[in-house]
Amino acid sequence: MIILYVGSSPEAYMHCAKENNVIIISVANGLEAIGILNKRDDIKVVISTYNLPGNNAFFLYDQINKNPKLSHISFILVSEEFNSQIYKDAFNKGINDYFVSASTQAEQILKRSKSLYRQKLNNTGVNAVVKQKVSYKIPLSKRIFDIVFASLALLMLSPVLLIIMLAIRIESKGKVYYIAKRVGRKTFDFYKLRSMRTGSDKLLNDLAKEKNQYNLEKTETTISVENECPICSSMPDGQYCSQVLHEGIDKICDYWYNTQKQEAAKNKSTFVKIADDPRITKVGRFIRNTSIDELPQLINVLIGDMSIVGNRPLPVYEAELLTGDNLLKRFLAPPGITGLWQVELRGKGGVMSEEERMCLDIEYADQFKGDNYSLWYDIKLIFRTIPALLQSDTV
Repeated sequence: MIILYVGSSPEAYMHCAKENNVIIISVANGLEAIGILNKRDDIKVVISTYNLPGNNAFFLYDQINKNPKLSHISFILVSEEFNSQIYKDAFNKGINDYFVSASTQAEQILKRSKSLYRQKLNNTGVNAVVKQKVSYKIPLSKRIFDIVFASLALLMLSPVLLIIMLAIRIESKGKVYYIAKRVGRKTFDFYKLRSMRTGSDKLLNDLAKEKNQYNLEKTETTISVENECPICSSMPDGQYCSQVLHEGIDKICDYWYNTQKQEAAKNKSTFVKIADDPRITKVGRFIRNTSIDELPQLINVLIGDMSIVGNRPLPVYEAELLTGDNLLKRFLAPPGITGLWQVELRGKGGVMSEEERMCLDIEYADQFKGDNYSLWYDIKLIFRTIPALLQSDTV
């Protein structure tokens, strides 16, 4: 896959291109980009920074859109900092995606490029310029596969389940199973083998503050009018880089207010996942490391609440924090026992940020856009899950 990068900072993309199986061609401005695109027909995606010498990314996008021969190319816009007007204009023009380089790694943008390319392949012959109503649907073949797979798995694993349930009951008091509300395409009762001591939910809030692995910042970020906007500081006295907002008797420009607001939002973790959780029992640690605690979810699959492969079903308190339109798209995919984020995180043994996890959820949801779904894609994810089942952590 060949990607054309337009801008002055291609290094980050070049660095991770090989491991993502892409080739990066780099040019400095829009005119060079048009020249390259007119000569080559193998470029699939354009990644362009907003500010370009002599013009901007919107000019480049308009030039590409004027040429019907280039309609197969996806376009990703990247700006150094978030700008609401640029975002609105990009959306209105039909640009495929918009990222902020200050908060998004180059590798994530390359993964999104590959996802857009796959979508284009599955929509060959469709006029990309014409906006069409997009539908997300779960095909019958996926449901049939889920029922057959879950039935066979429960039949073969029932002796293991009985032994583990007995061990849980002997080690600690309480029910051997755990039921909680989860949110997928709908809210449902989610089944797991109990791996924690009874009454553990009461400790969650305190533990989340101390051990939540998604809390990358320990200090709370607030909006301050005392810290001067770096752009306004270079302007003449009394002039501001954007509309002035009043905070009490002080003044703050709209740009600096929203910049600080975004930083504060980033420091509030959406997902809660406790590292080295002290609430876990000895048997619980074993069944988590081997993923045996997930087996009762096969019942959820048979009922129709879940699928074998899908996005992680979220607790209600996590789901209600996802309010952005793009983030909500992850709920268009069925909740699953395994999925993209599980094999990426657990298979590589690393720690995944919220943003990375959201991107993977959205990428999987795009499999159900129109006729994109492939049963073989799900089967490959199941095979990738096998080496990820045995893990050293219990998060």
